[in-house]
Amino acid sequence: MPSYRYRALGGGEVIRGVMDGASEADIVAGLQKRGLLVLGVDPARRSLAFLTAELGGGALRRGELTEATRELAAMLGAGQDLDRALRYLVEGALNKRVAGVLGRVRDLVRDGSSLGAALAREPNSFPKLYIGLVRAGEAGGDLAGTLERVATLMERSRSLNATIQSAMIYPAILVVAAVGSIFLLLTRVLPQFVPLFAENGVALPASTAFLLGMGDALSSYGPLGLVVLVAIGFALRMALRRRGVRLAVDRLLLKLPVAGGLSREILAARFSRTLGMLLSNGVPLLSALTIAGDVLGNFLAREAVLQAAESAKSGQGLARALERAAIFPARLVHLLRLGEDTAQLGPMALRAADIHEERTRLGVQRVVALLVPAITILMGAAVAGIVSSLLLAMLSLNDIAQ
Repeated sequence: MPSYRYRALGGGEVIRGVMDGASEADIVAGLQKRGLLVLGVDPARRSLAFLTAELGGGALRRGELTEATRELAAMLGAGQDLDRALRYLVEGALNKRVAGVLGRVRDLVRDGSSLGAALAREPNSFPKLYIGLVRAGEAGGDLAGTLERVATLMERSRSLNATIQSAMIYPAILVVAAVGSIFLLLTRVLPQFVPLFAENGVALPASTAFLLGMGDALSSYGPLGLVVLVAIGFALRMALRRRGVRLAVDRLLLKLPVAGGLSREILAARFSRTLGMLLSNGVPLLSALTIAGDVLGNFLAREAVLQAAESAKSGQGLARALERAAIFPARLVHLLRLGEDTAQLGPMALRAADIHEERTRLGVQRVVALLVPAITILMGAAVAGIVSSLLLAMLSLNDIAQ
């Protein structure tokens, strides 16, 4: 049976240990039978990244922040006061880096600072959205429930990102394999036949001569070309920091035939989930729009959200301004308008998030279904072209021999 590392709350203390079980659910059930409040269960393995985290410093990673949020919500929900709950988090931290960040937050809280203000002193670990929701929970007197919803939001966001990244792994491997195969054919296989053609005085076909020239260029200038590509990538990254360039690039991405539609669905899911969560936790609409715009990652969409905030501030409505911007899908605009009309903007935004997250998953599956055969066909065509050029030269050599 696999082993699992667990953390649980019992008798006013954080209990840590390792148990064997068929699954995480079995471990949780066993701990609950012992009267323990389960804080977390993870496979008992120590990777190189984990060992590095034990010694390193810096900010919390997204997974660590989600786990700490879930544990803090569980302890507050069980009746623990904030100082004791934070102490348990520090004592139960998996590594020194996490303990250091949480320890600094606890020190600020013990000095009289609110949790939201303490988190704001660690901007590298706690995003603006996270801090805004915590402050709203403190103001509304429901910090435990707010933290539980924040953890759910972060898990949904991580799940969506993981879906997209996982789907792109196979096409990326195919691209690497295709480029590597073509590179080896041009630089290692074709040059092996050059002496044979030279000894027999065969005039190479134009396609074969062209491919041999490409192979020579790659062998001679390949490292230099790689350096140039890295320099170009660095220059593009610097250029994207300029507002005008970033707006133009983001506008172009949204107009691409397939990727543009998928990008709109991703933006709609991210915007509606964030907006709905903020509004459901009592954050005012204008503040919620400002925070939601910051997490989009697309400057053009962010500008549209800020303009919508100005429109809502003047009483013209949110949905109408988003419709004029023509950035988000029509379904999102319709649901937000319905939410405004029925005074249920927060719940309708969350409903829209569910719809667009599902459409994003389906869109990613379609893109992968198109990419894989397309890459395979292009790779096969390129390899077939190289082999055909070689065979054509061999046929010319055979004609001379006859």
